[in-house]
Amino acid sequence: MMCPSFELQPDEQALLDGADGPAMQLAMKLVVQAARIMAAPRLIAASFAHIDACFYAGQVHVDFARFLLENDAKFAVPTWTNNGLASLEKPELRAGRGDRETMDGARELMGLYKDLGARPVWTCAPYQLPGGPQLGDQIIAAESNAVCYYNSVVGARSNKYGDFLDVACALIGKVPFARLHTDDGRRGRLLIDTSSIPGEFKREDIFYHLLGYAGGRLSGSRVPVIDGLPRTANRDNLKAASAALAAAGGVELWHGIGVTPEAPENSEGFGSETRFDLTMDDLAQAREDLTTGRDGQLDMVALGTPHFSLSEFAALAPLLDGREVHDRTKTYVSTSRFIRDEAAKRGYLAPLEAAGVEIITDTCTYFTPNVTGCAGRAMTNAAKWAYYAPGMLGVEVCFGSLAECAESAVRGEVWRDEKLWRHLT
Repeated sequence: MMCPSFELQPDEQALLDGADGPAMQLAMKLVVQAARIMAAPRLIAASFAHIDACFYAGQVHVDFARFLLENDAKFAVPTWTNNGLASLEKPELRAGRGDRETMDGARELMGLYKDLGARPVWTCAPYQLPGGPQLGDQIIAAESNAVCYYNSVVGARSNKYGDFLDVACALIGKVPFARLHTDDGRRGRLLIDTSSIPGEFKREDIFYHLLGYAGGRLSGSRVPVIDGLPRTANRDNLKAASAALAAAGGVELWHGIGVTPEAPENSEGFGSETRFDLTMDDLAQAREDLTTGRDGQLDMVALGTPHFSLSEFAALAPLLDGREVHDRTKTYVSTSRFIRDEAAKRGYLAPLEAAGVEIITDTCTYFTPNVTGCAGRAMTNAAKWAYYAPGMLGVEVCFGSLAECAESAVRGEVWRDEKLWRHLT
């Protein structure tokens, strides 16, 4: 229901009336309808967009982009692209794994958005690139982990804008002033206390993946406030938590007390309506949920969901330097072209490629059609990949740390670090 006080500004009404052509008129209609559903009192200006509609999910995506291009639509704000279904650099990645029409459509769609003027970054982790939004910026984001990270870790403001609505908002440069664009919409609704988790385990990279999964299941779509996190939590840790929270629960914003920019130094008076004490048993259950296969011979290792960062490359390179992955275990790292090139400059890629690791850009390995070698038993350190892959790809998943994934890739079978998991047994 439309907010009773909702009014369009003259320039907005002109767009709705078709003054700038049918494409911009359609965009305005979509945004106005979204405002009606959200009961927004008005539209507000946005300064940046990261769109997901460049990901091919059928012919309608191509038809929509063609319509925009043919009718002279132009983005009103800097607009970056999410990853696509296809890798433009390695078209053979899904060769023989899906129908030709799908892959041709995916590549055409990516080209159309480039022609429309979007910046072709092709990454689900745009926050790793320079020049993005800053604290307090009103933006347009669509990919689940990017929405969660931008809101939570950067402190920019966005709702999760679905395909087509994300593009429509970017075209007019405005969004409905509702939900996470407002102060009240960003209040915490659930307090998750992690004080019972041993500090030693919190220093492990795997903790943040498990925390995100468990927290997402608890939160649903509510805004959680997480207390007891180490002040040393880094961007990779917060990326892992954001991606898992978004995948497992639909979380678009979370606050880490003393860690994320909008969270105060203590949880008192932070607006949380419910409290939950997270335990090691909860993390053990998360690990069990994310591990759908038994340990054994390994067919694939998948890293980089969301896309690998420069510091993650720095951590992986010494684990595989001078070694070789097993010839039966296809090993992938997904990343953006920007991070790939930076990693190469710093010498991180050479030992990985010498070991037999394949670096892929523009896409991710948990999408169907399956990438080459994605069958049987797969291992990952990413809770998001582990959450989606069994249903998307039909594989058994073994969930583990980055170090476990690297060692398992070399051995060709799942290897477990007993010291890492002793807290969960």
